[in-house]
Amino acid sequence: SPQGHYVACMATILSQMDKDHYSSYIKGFPSRPELMDFLMETFILFKDLIGKTVYPSDWMVMNMVQNREFLRAINQFATTLTEMFLSNGNFELQLWNNYFHLAVAFLTQDSLQLENFSQAKRNSIQAKYGDMRATIGAAIRDMWYKLGHRKIEFIPGMVGPILEMTLVPELELRKSTIPIFFDMMLCEYQLTKGFSRFEDEILRKLDSEVEGGRGDEQYKQLFESILLSCCRRHPELAKPGENFIALVAGLLERLLDYRAVMNDENKTYSMSCTVNLLNFYKEIDRQAMYIRYLYKLKDLHVSYENYTEGAYTLLLHARLLKWSDEVNTAPMQGLHSPSLHTQRQLKEALYNQIIDYFDQGKMWEEAIHICKELAEQYESEVFDYEMLSDILQREAKFYEKILKVLRPSPDYFAVGYYGQGFPTFLRNKVFIYRGKEYERREDFEMQLLSPFPNAEKLQSTSPPGQDITGSPGQYIQCFTVQPVEEAKVRFKDRSIPEQITNFYKANHVQKFNYSRPFKKGPKDPDNEFANMWIERTTFVTAYPLPGILRWFVVTSTTMTIISPLENAIETMMKTNEKIMSEINRHQNDPGLPINPLSMLLNGIVDPAVMGGFAKYETAFFQESYLQEHPQDNGNIEKLKDLIAWQIPLLAEGVRIHGRKVTEDLRPFHERMEQCFVQLRAKVESQYGVREMICFEDRRSGRPRSMAWGPSWDHLSYAGDRQLLHSMEVPPTPKPTHHPPESEERRGERRENRSSTFFGYRRQDPQPSISELPEPKDEKRRPSHMSESSLGSPDGKQPPPSRDPPSTQPSTAGTSPSPTGFGGRVKSASKLPPLPRKISPTVYETFLEQSD
Repeated sequence: SPQGHYVACMATILSQMDKDHYSSYIKGFPSRPELMDFLMETFILFKDLIGKTVYPSDWMVMNMVQNREFLRAINQFATTLTEMFLSNGNFELQLWNNYFHLAVAFLTQDSLQLENFSQAKRNSIQAKYGDMRATIGAAIRDMWYKLGHRKIEFIPGMVGPILEMTLVPELELRKSTIPIFFDMMLCEYQLTKGFSRFEDEILRKLDSEVEGGRGDEQYKQLFESILLSCCRRHPELAKPGENFIALVAGLLERLLDYRAVMNDENKTYSMSCTVNLLNFYKEIDRQAMYIRYLYKLKDLHVSYENYTEGAYTLLLHARLLKWSDEVNTAPMQGLHSPSLHTQRQLKEALYNQIIDYFDQGKMWEEAIHICKELAEQYESEVFDYEMLSDILQREAKFYEKILKVLRPSPDYFAVGYYGQGFPTFLRNKVFIYRGKEYERREDFEMQLLSPFPNAEKLQSTSPPGQDITGSPGQYIQCFTVQPVEEAKVRFKDRSIPEQITNFYKANHVQKFNYSRPFKKGPKDPDNEFANMWIERTTFVTAYPLPGILRWFVVTSTTMTIISPLENAIETMMKTNEKIMSEINRHQNDPGLPINPLSMLLNGIVDPAVMGGFAKYETAFFQESYLQEHPQDNGNIEKLKDLIAWQIPLLAEGVRIHGRKVTEDLRPFHERMEQCFVQLRAKVESQYGVREMICFEDRRSGRPRSMAWGPSWDHLSYAGDRQLLHSMEVPPTPKPTHHPPESEERRGERRENRSSTFFGYRRQDPQPSISELPEPKDEKRRPSHMSESSLGSPDGKQPPPSRDPPSTQPSTAGTSPSPTGFGGRVKSASKLPPLPRKISPTVYETFLEQSD
């Protein structure tokens, strides 16, 4: 090409010039300004030619010849700079600045990076031309030190070029040029008693250089060791220097981790490294860099449809802004319009985007919080009632979605990365991951292992030993954990729809449990509960989930041992909660299929299916157990109380089941009903009667459900206050007219949902199941269904005349329970006959429908 021909001619001319030729040429300029113009133009020309690919990359000889002659010319001109443009009266800042940029551009050009060549070509170049990078690097270092007190004029302008030079992967070059950084620090410190300008510039440049592919672990170690050695020789810089070096080392570590995974197909680890970087910039108060990585993270989330996490990420930027008309000085990121001049405008735009992301992520509770804040601004600050109307309509739709749209709770997984083969941000750490909707653990594990094809999956859930954590390999451990709900004071002792409470059971959680059963003590082949111990591990994450990531590192781990009796109590609590949950679901939605309720109730009331809680009685209620474990007396009473409280729950479940069961499954229901009658009589005779609370729903027509906490204590205390007296049923006024059909239906819904603890109205206060459809065989009609009454029709408690002395209540026929529930203790007069077994044909029909 013409340009190549021109460069070849120039290189030929320069090759013919020796030192005397250069000296004579320089002296031939009639004036100093003309010489300066010549040098300026020459530096610009050389830099332009070096930056362009004049010859093909495989023309090694032509490239090396050109570089050799350019290097000789640059060194000759450097001598001229020192002799004629360095003294106080003759110093030319721009000329020196052009020299340094030219020298660094020469050193960092691709044709001189020998590590990119094959070993044979590398040896050939070094044998004939040497490593020209070391030569020009030494020249740059010497020219820098010659500047003397003029160095401060090149700070921070020359920090970037010098950094680019030191990042070249040549050991001797790095060793000779990294000390220039200390000289810059010292120069600024002597003038200002600090080096903030140098620090800001090197942190900013380091980010772009490492992201562009420069830098490695060797550079990090050399930077630390060389600068620490320099700082310790100067007492005034020892402490601030050490802090600065630790800062740069921390940034380098995070940048190298980020670069290592940024091009992976699986962006999981890119997101982790991005969060590490933005947290780092937040800690050191570099807002521009912090916002830059916030938007990198947001873009990654949106590309993977992690809209919830994208919303939380944008929210971090929005929280930095104020509702004011101040000019937005933060750098604009993302697709925001340049017309968003004020902080208010930008914050409003961010909030609208955040609301959209929360909506797509089904986090409507969070979207409502943002809507409320926007509504406050529109109503009280800017008085934009049109926008206020729009935002309130959006907020109303979110409330509706909470109650009507199905939202499956996510699964959570604990993942441990063990072994020295993992990068530092994963090595020997445990993370809690938030799964996506309906994500199976098998699919999650497959995606987890894809970036590490050589990793081995650990089969055990126990923490590995030193042989694993210290090995050079890669081991991944994955298992499901359960979120631990934070207690919500505003939900305590309230009847809250399940759609509302379920959200908080799996969101805004920071603690997670994993329970591993194990056997201890003598084995009992007939009763596995007697020696079933639980090892429970509790993980606490750095931040609540969900957040700006789908996973967070575990910061603390604790382990507790749950005894068989405590395990039985927990199991009973969960069973009762599950019954209550099913009852609430059917009360709120009468159209639900009945099969799940059928299987749940039958598995509890029919001893032939699961054995009920008889094994608990065998294991823990014997005199021998009490003698061996006297400290468990309180827990035994608590377990008995929970067993007793299961009866009114089952009674309501059986009532709903009888109301909804189809005729072909009527025999199945009748057997379950009779099994329950026998179970009820047995439990009430041994553990007393428990009666549920009646609530009058002041919000007619609204579905009701009970908010069950992690334990029954909060409801139990309510029982102490309210279960001691039966609720009076107000007289039903006679209707004066027939309402329209739609109003009739609404009235039915009110009747079904509003009056009792379970959500149905019962005029007869007797808590029997006599309201259920009676079996066709009169001989098998339950004869003891009204034993546990809510009280007499006048609202007063009848005296418990048939109570045994051991359970005689002390006041008003009531007895406080270990769980806090109140209830009258009665014994059944006699046990009902054993119900007949269900026909196998009918039961098979039920199973087919269930499937």
